Amino acid sequence: MNNMKAAKFGIGQVVRHRHFPFRGVIFDIDPEFSNSEEWYRAIPAEVRPRKDQPFYHLLAENAETEYIAYVSEQNLLADESGEPVRHPQVREMFRKSSDGRYHPRDTLKH
Repeated sequence: MNNMKAAKFGIGQVVRHRHFPFRGVIFDIDPEFSNSEEWYRAIPAEVRPRKDQPFYHLLAENAETEYIAYVSEQNLLADESGEPVRHPQVREMFRKSSDGRYHPRDTLKH
């Protein structure tokens, strides 16, 4: 019996963090936590997410910079702003359609 939860968000979707001021476009999804234990333990215990949920790799940005983020599903919300993501790797990995959605470039699809 498989207890894995289906991912709520998809590759190319723009999301924002529920608690912190950053947003980004999803470029990969882990069905459950798949980072180092050191990384996990660095999160304060009172806000540490469960490991048994999807985790998302984001081309992220905040007001100051762009970076890669790894975020649990429970801490993400869909970003409905329609604002483009300025991360420099977005253009390498995605094409943007006229409706503002991001689609993986054919060369990057699995």
